[in-house]
Amino acid sequence: MNLVGRAIQFARGALLSFGPQAIKRRVWDSEYRRDMWRFRDHTVGDCVYCHLETHTHHGSILDLGCGSGNTATELSDGAYASYLGVDISEAALEKAAQRSAESGRDGKNRFARADFLDWRPPSEQFDVILFRESMYHVPLSKVKAVLNRYATNLKAGGVFIVRVFAANKETAEIKHRPNAMLRLIEDEFDVVEKRRYETSGRPTVIVFRPKEERVKKTG
Repeated sequence: MNLVGRAIQFARGALLSFGPQAIKRRVWDSEYRRDMWRFRDHTVGDCVYCHLETHTHHGSILDLGCGSGNTATELSDGAYASYLGVDISEAALEKAAQRSAESGRDGKNRFARADFLDWRPPSEQFDVILFRESMYHVPLSKVKAVLNRYATNLKAGGVFIVRVFAANKETAEIKHRPNAMLRLIEDEFDVVEKRRYETSGRPTVIVFRPKEERVKKTG
């Protein structure tokens, strides 16, 4: 990618992390309505699914930054009983709801429009809280606070699952910001498992939960 392309990508990322909600919604809605993310609509067999199937225990999933509903329709139907997907884009959620209906899962898949950085979820608790690439849009200085806030929505024994590209897809060069997020998670939470895959894009999946002493203090 040339310097101009990198600058545009950086500016877009900063806007979607730090910009006003109204602007972020407008950008995401525009991109989804123009099918800019259509190439990501088919991710059957993605590495994150085996981790979800292991830790959901046929229970509940909160998917923060769910996009057009891949997880809600591609994860094994028997792996979970209920699913709540949250996204800032109305266009993405319309597509997600349609895909859920077409797959016969509209009875157990629900969706809510919100910016998960500020969203105050209901008192409902979940077996898994998933950030599938969406952690990129959390400013590094807010990662710990965001995770601590959502930790109150984890069931006893529940886990967070984060999937990120921590290395360059083509060159395997380490990416600073995603790796800083991973280090923070490893320092502040109890890591259950962490794996970097050598499949397309070299994604890393980390599964973790609040440290036991923190749970006792807040429980």
